[in-house]
Amino acid sequence: MRVLALGGSGGMGRFAVRTAVAFDSIERVVVADLNAEVADDFARSLGPKAQALGLDVTDQSALRAAMQDVDVVLNTVGPFFRFGPSVLRMAIGCGLHYLDICDDWEPTLDMLAMGSQAREAGISAVIGMGASPGITNLMGLLAMRELDSVEELYTGWNVGGAVPEEESAQSSVNAAMEHGILQMTGTVRVRRDGADSMVRPLEKVTIHYPGLGPKVARIFGHPEAITFPHHYPEIRTSLNIVHGMEAERWLTLSLRSLVDWRLLTKRGAARLLGWLERQQARLGERNLTDPAELPGVFGLAVGKKHGQKASVGVAFKEVSDVGMGHATGVPLACVLELLARGQITERGVFAPESGVIDPLAFFDLLATHYPEKKTQDKANLDFRRSWEL
Repeated sequence: MRVLALGGSGGMGRFAVRTAVAFDSIERVVVADLNAEVADDFARSLGPKAQALGLDVTDQSALRAAMQDVDVVLNTVGPFFRFGPSVLRMAIGCGLHYLDICDDWEPTLDMLAMGSQAREAGISAVIGMGASPGITNLMGLLAMRELDSVEELYTGWNVGGAVPEEESAQSSVNAAMEHGILQMTGTVRVRRDGADSMVRPLEKVTIHYPGLGPKVARIFGHPEAITFPHHYPEIRTSLNIVHGMEAERWLTLSLRSLVDWRLLTKRGAARLLGWLERQQARLGERNLTDPAELPGVFGLAVGKKHGQKASVGVAFKEVSDVGMGHATGVPLACVLELLARGQITERGVFAPESGVIDPLAFFDLLATHYPEKKTQDKANLDFRRSWEL
């Protein structure tokens, strides 16, 4: 399979590309990036399968030309509220499969609406296939499948583990930080009590994770909150939540207030947030494995089993302390491999939890990219079932 990797030498893209070139199913990867020099240096480091291309994705003619003679577009160009829908639209027009790591809910709605065009073009598009969204969606799907019916679905992640990569082609504002500021300000869309609602991000919520009891987390504006009800309308409440931020909450809320009061631009706040995250990462190791706290990434389904209220949480058995780029880019490459193997056959535009991806096949493949893993469980998954505790 021939791949066009947009943003392929960026902080997220380079991890996806580095993983992809090692798969036998991948014939060639075009590392396309705005920074042609960095793209060329990175492509050279990968061997004969990779080649570089300087590309501005806002140049529609150049983008269309880049999509010739490839089979699939791997899009890691963020922020996705700027660059998601237009790239997918071009991929559909060129008849190419499409995978991305879109983590903004607004363009997610726009891209899901392109499902009929994608089906007519005969292509498969999976959007939001990173860590959150991505891994969390598939954990949530596995949790759902343990129950007879599902009313509530929570996807969550430890914001303390989301440290931006130093290794990147980016020289301007970090797209992940810009995304984070956007989804912490204004309002975000969620599903609550059977209705779509606009709520203030970072609102406190309490969930009951099996075996841990009540835990406090905060609403974040990631797409899982809207994609689960899109694919499973019976879900009455769907939230993406973060934890691990209580110590720095004053700083986060202060940045949000400065943006809301128009004393600081969103890009300025993103630049400051990225700098602070990097300084914090240099100070010491992050604690991502406290067994008394919520898992680093997880899916939690609440519903009924044999007529009784029940819940299931799914997380990793072992957690690797990797950066944001690895945690986001490697899952994307794993889904690329499943696509190349012919294991994704439905046509249209889908979120990861839709059912087009076999979650156990995905986690089996993902686990091979964490060589330090000690558990004998091939997929490295921990199921917490309320009726077993």
